[in-house]
Amino acid sequence: MKREEEIEGKLLPIMEEFYSLQGEGYQTGKPAYFLRVGGCDVGCFFCDVKESWDATKHTLTATDEVVRRIVQNPSKSVVVTGGEPLLYNMDYLCQALHRHQFSLFLETSGSEKLSGQWDWICLSPKKNAAPLPEIISIANELKVIIFDESDFLWAEENAKKVGPNTMLFLQPEWSNSAKMMQSIVDYALAHPRWRVSLQSHKYMRIP
Repeated sequence: MKREEEIEGKLLPIMEEFYSLQGEGYQTGKPAYFLRVGGCDVGCFFCDVKESWDATKHTLTATDEVVRRIVQNPSKSVVVTGGEPLLYNMDYLCQALHRHQFSLFLETSGSEKLSGQWDWICLSPKKNAAPLPEIISIANELKVIIFDESDFLWAEENAKKVGPNTMLFLQPEWSNSAKMMQSIVDYALAHPRWRVSLQSHKYMRIP
């Protein structure tokens, strides 16, 4: 059973936190503090951070301590990722960081109820846990991972549900990128509302 502090979001299972550049999607190249929360109930076979799935392997950390570390970094941007951050109440974290004038960027599969107040929501929907309508309708960015040809249809299915101003990105799954890159390029050229996102941090060899 969760403690009251967990329910209120005052304790979070933090897997890792670091200062780096955003490597993917619309915010690529932007310096930000990254906060990776442990725990995920989606379990994508191509996930490159499978060690984040089991929340019990990651120490429950006081959110106030996390905030104290974040405010010491030179950027005023924070990316909250996982795992799946929305397994937890994000209200307390967001309120604390907004008091310090931080911009908050959420990376989510959209499979869980939304909490927290976000300046940007990047939705990366997964086939085995479709995003909730409440999230897909307000996403600022739709980033679909392309592992094989069937994922283009999945991308279009989700693109029909997002708002008219949502940015659309196709991103090759890293282990299969060499095989799928030309198909992604061709698809974007034929469907110019889509942009191509790359995991540029891996090319730059940064976290």
